[in-house]
Amino acid sequence: MSAIALLSSGLDSVTSLAIAQRMTVVRLVLVFDYGQRAAVREVEYSRKVAEKYGLEHKLISLPWLKDITTTSLVSKDMDVPEVSIQDIAKGSDPVITQNSAKKVWVPNRNGVMINIAASFAESMGCKYVIVGFNDEEAATFPDNSIAYLDSLDKCFAHSTLNGVKMMAPVSGLDKQGIILKALEAEAPLEWSWSCYHGEEVPCGICESCTRRMRAFMQAGITDPLMERLGMLTI
Repeated sequence: MSAIALLSSGLDSVTSLAIAQRMTVVRLVLVFDYGQRAAVREVEYSRKVAEKYGLEHKLISLPWLKDITTTSLVSKDMDVPEVSIQDIAKGSDPVITQNSAKKVWVPNRNGVMINIAASFAESMGCKYVIVGFNDEEAATFPDNSIAYLDSLDKCFAHSTLNGVKMMAPVSGLDKQGIILKALEAEAPLEWSWSCYHGEEVPCGICESCTRRMRAFMQAGITDPLMERLGMLTI
């Protein structure tokens, strides 16, 4: 069976693609530009990953999604929330991460992208759509949860003639677990971009950067991206 992969170039999607490469035939990689701050970096890095695997890379623009989004992930009139390792530690106040999630939420983003991917999958005769959903992000983003994955399978059983299904190789894992799986799959993490911003180097203080930093620290492993950029953290 073959598949279409959603690739934001984030730690989760790059690892999921690397794992899926060993499970199925990936026919196409999709990356989306919806006006997010890191769009240029995500497109650049996802293309590098696609090239490594010899995969077709297709960019899809969703300008209207930016127009209806008022959160800081796309609006530069708002500050991207800064989150510390202490803020995401076990037993910390969940309100902090809940508020952070709200400030970067994009209306039905995953739903839109996955349905587009499912259209490509059906038209190309592919059975799966590959995503990087995981347990750590599902705690604050319900559209990363296993329940959401299950609901998508049920919907596609009706909306696609070939019954497209979801494939989420890192579902149920936290970021540390994802890193360990990435090492096993030899994922090109040096070309994974997690930061909400799109500068030359990661900001190191947005929630996505903080979770990535903590995971590599917990695993006792140097972040390949930071090493490539000359910014060793361990």
